[in-house]
Amino acid sequence: MDISVIVPVYRSESTLEELFGRIDNVLGKDYTYEVIFVDDDGGDNSWNVIEQLHAKHPEKITAIKLSKNFGQHNAIMCGMHYTKGKFIVTIDDDLQIPPEELIKLIQKQKETNAELVYGVYGQKEHARLRNKGSEMVQKIFRYVFKTTGDITSFRLIKTEMKTKISQHAQSFIFIDGLLHWHTNKISRVLVEHKPRQQGQSGYSFVKLFALAGNLLFNFTTLPLKLMIGAGFTCAVISLIIAVIFMIRKLVYDVPLGFTAIIVTILFIGSILMLFLGILGEYISRLYANQNQKPQFSVKQIL
Repeated sequence: MDISVIVPVYRSESTLEELFGRIDNVLGKDYTYEVIFVDDDGGDNSWNVIEQLHAKHPEKITAIKLSKNFGQHNAIMCGMHYTKGKFIVTIDDDLQIPPEELIKLIQKQKETNAELVYGVYGQKEHARLRNKGSEMVQKIFRYVFKTTGDITSFRLIKTEMKTKISQHAQSFIFIDGLLHWHTNKISRVLVEHKPRQQGQSGYSFVKLFALAGNLLFNFTTLPLKLMIGAGFTCAVISLIIAVIFMIRKLVYDVPLGFTAIIVTILFIGSILMLFLGILGEYISRLYANQNQKPQFSVKQIL
């Protein structure tokens, strides 16, 4: 089989039939392919639509229903376990990325022999706040993985990469991070991005902020390094303040004052609480991995 297309599904019952039809029109003539729909328990009628599509095209569609909502990247990881194609393509379910752009990914891979090809957008047709959240994630990702290009959910992956990233057992999954750990043979091609016709994005600004935090805590020790820098800075500031008050006391016989003491205590206490929170976040993630929290749980497969 040539191409396996993974579609993580979340509250998109109105777009799935058109999505599959357009994928079939694009790939059906020149490639052998399969579409793997992974329903991430959005609470709508998406699974019923997927069941109907599978009944019509059982040879082309694999339908997977997760037992609860695990998130987009975990749903994609689930789908990867069932792929059969030489190449894997991931695409969103909302038709903001036209399925016709699949050909650009395939052609770019043939030209460059890349292990990973991203379809990047000239202009994102999201709300302004959503775009700001995406920019924040992109900047953190580029810093963490020392890369200059953008990442998107529209990507083509060689099946060899699936084998490598499937070995990772941590409960938090960020597909692009795992891929960048294993390859630098990455290409990008410009693709079209359409405005959303129905519904709302599953990624709010708050969720994108949480995603950025997960990137920092799961793929870098930057917060711990910042703790060291902040601790050193606070120590220097405290020393300077102490010297100033000692000089004022010795030279001018100025009382230390209740306000100065309280401010100093609150400042140092706040820093300590922040540091404890950062350490607690790392410990909680170690605890989750130690308990082997599942990346996903499958309820039904068709």
